Formats: sequence, structure tokens, C-alpha cells
Amino acid sequence: MMTERIPWEQYFMAQSLLLSLRSTCSRLEVGATIVRDKRIIAGGYNGSVSGDSHCIDEGCYVVDNHCVRTIHAEMNAILQCSKFGVPTEGAEIYVTHFPCLPCTKMILQAGISKIYYLKDYRNDAYALQLIKQAGVEVIQVELTDDYFSKLLINGETNS
Repeated sequence: MMTERIPWEQYFMAQSLLLSLRSTCSRLEVGATIVRDKRIIAGGYNGSVSGDSHCIDEGCYVVDNHCVRTIHAEMNAILQCSKFGVPTEGAEIYVTHFPCLPCTKMILQAGISKIYYLKDYRNDAYALQLIKQAGVEVIQVELTDDYFSKLLINGETNS
């Protein structure tokens, strides 16, 4: 019997949601997954620089209403690619929240060709303008119960 498989957009966004659960900043839990050719090449979540204190342990370090202790999920994922020599040109990114302006600029500079996001979050007008100028497609993903409800019912799946 053939059953419908989870669509790629929902699958990769679910990966980003899982990553967001690792976030160490209590102000906003964000996850990002970078994908090329339907394969995950990197993931990130917002958290502190390796070796530094975490917001969840010592509180946020807020300057001008921004937590400066935190590296954003998108930046962490892109830096992971850089660290390990994985090209991002033509890749897609799945983010739990619409990227801020600095992350948008980084995404565009990295050559990422599509931005998928789950939730609107202070969508910046200039970021939207830059995305349009670059010809990068932006898609808001809606997760549906069709694919996730069976995981939540007593942990049972159809085997």
C-alpha cells in the first residue's frame, strides 16, 4: 500500500524546528537548515559563541534591545558550511522565523537561492527589497497536522 510521504518543504522545516529546540537564547528560539539538492548540508540554532556562557545559564546580554551574546541560527548554519568547506551557492535555507536584516544580507551573499520560513518576525522592509533585487524566492511554509499528528499520538507511527 502506497501512502503519501511528507513534502520536502515540511520535512526540512521540521528539521529547523528540531534545531530550534537546541537554542540557548530564551528571547527567541530559532532553527535553520541549509539544503542543496534535497540534502541537508548544515543546520544551526541561535546560541552563544562556542566556549562562552549561554543566555539560558547567565541571562541575555542585551544592548540596544538586542542580545549580543547570541549568534543567529542562519549565521551558525552558514558558518558551519564555511568551516567545513561546503559550498552554499544555489542552496536553500529553511528558517523557523523570517530572517533579520543582517542574516538576510548574509544569506544573499552566501548565494542561497531560496528562503523558506515558518513564522513572520519583524519582517524588515529593506531585507524584503534586497531579496527582491537578488531574485531570491521567499516561501512561507505552513506545517499541517496531516504529517505530524501521528507522531504526537502516544509516540506511535504506522509501521
